[in-house]
Amino acid sequence: MENRKVATNKILWIFAIGQLGWSLLSGIIANWLVFFYQPSQEELAKGQLQFIPKGTFIGLTAIGIITAFGRIFDAVTDPLIAGKSDSLKHKWGRRIPFMRFAAIPFGAVTVLMFISPFEAGSFGNAATLFVFAMMFYFCMTCYCTPYNALIPELGSTQNARINLSTFISVTYFFGTAVAYLVPNIAGMFLESMGYANSYRVTIAILAAVAVICMLVPAFLIDENQYADTTPSKSSAFSSLLATFKNKDFRIFVCSDILYWVGLTLFQTGLSFYITVLLGLDSGMTFPLFAIMTVVSLAFYPLVNIFSKKLGKKKLIAFAFLFFSFAFLVTAAAGILAIPPFVYGVIIAVLAAIPMAILGILPQAVVADISEADKLDTGESRQGMFYAARTFAFKLGQSLAMLMFTSIALIGGDVEKGESGYGLGYRLTALLAAGLCLLGGIVFLKYNEKKVIDRIEGGQKNA
Repeated sequence: MENRKVATNKILWIFAIGQLGWSLLSGIIANWLVFFYQPSQEELAKGQLQFIPKGTFIGLTAIGIITAFGRIFDAVTDPLIAGKSDSLKHKWGRRIPFMRFAAIPFGAVTVLMFISPFEAGSFGNAATLFVFAMMFYFCMTCYCTPYNALIPELGSTQNARINLSTFISVTYFFGTAVAYLVPNIAGMFLESMGYANSYRVTIAILAAVAVICMLVPAFLIDENQYADTTPSKSSAFSSLLATFKNKDFRIFVCSDILYWVGLTLFQTGLSFYITVLLGLDSGMTFPLFAIMTVVSLAFYPLVNIFSKKLGKKKLIAFAFLFFSFAFLVTAAAGILAIPPFVYGVIIAVLAAIPMAILGILPQAVVADISEADKLDTGESRQGMFYAARTFAFKLGQSLAMLMFTSIALIGGDVEKGESGYGLGYRLTALLAAGLCLLGGIVFLKYNEKKVIDRIEGGQKNA
């Protein structure tokens, strides 16, 4: 422990490049999987096919069931991989081995999720997608859970922790922004390859870029120099139980679940809000997200400064409230007499502010809680804290996918221009607003002062 180096900003940026890679892959699935497999009337008119059965079972769609089950599988494997990572004894460390071996399969299976080998509408395509979805989420867990566990290790001080959270938030935004380019890039291949194949080729190109980014920190960072690589002796199950015994962590997780359900509804619906509610082309998704990214990045320095002065809790609570307002505005898209693109810009700007805050600070909060818990228990379980967080919010995302794909069907048979057109998409935005507001109320119970005091006390006694 005494010989551990303090990670420089250069090392922190190298680490952040990995986030760019996996957020690109995650963004492709989050934003375009439902769009690809449950196409709107507009996309069907452009030549897209209904590759999987369109009907519902007890009100749930095939794509909704597959994505929700994938997220549940992902959530269950998170603590298992975290336990393996926390207890791993390897010359490369506890996290790097997972990152090196998971990156390439992670990228490959992202491409395979858009392969439909059977005729349109076949249950065979649904079964194929189910298998690849499980593989995708397993690979995602094998890379992201150990990756996130390095955050409190590399961010060994409050300032470094906030800086690192800022850096990975920047690369997360860029990765997600590039993911929104899928229809724009696919448009270049549309005439020669057709609708579906143009998407597949585009995703393959972006996945290759993502894999390279994920391998950068895996090979350029020597974990042994910066992190405590002492294996944890607790089993995965007992470590998970001990993690949830932490009251402050339970409060954080409850608010985080509500936030992620709301955010997943919004992210999944964004392309539909743009194409259906606002009547814009799917290619406009990237310009609007780019505006949101630029505005959000402009607020990053302020978030970094004010979080150090005011603390993380106040800013996060404010972000919940502001996000709720942004979702309400989204629900009114296409109703008010405002030009569609202008309205899209309004939504983008409103969402940018809370995204700047919630893109940076929650990761730092988990790092704080895990560091305080380490001082209290003597157990180095950073991996399990991040896994427990993702275990919880991925269950919330599973619920969100079921909710979105089912609610989106409301008014699905209504023709464009008629009353009630796009009602289901509008309802998803309203639901997201309510959940985000509730998440902010829950987060107000988090005792930030106690956690920070414990860390500072431990550092003074070290």
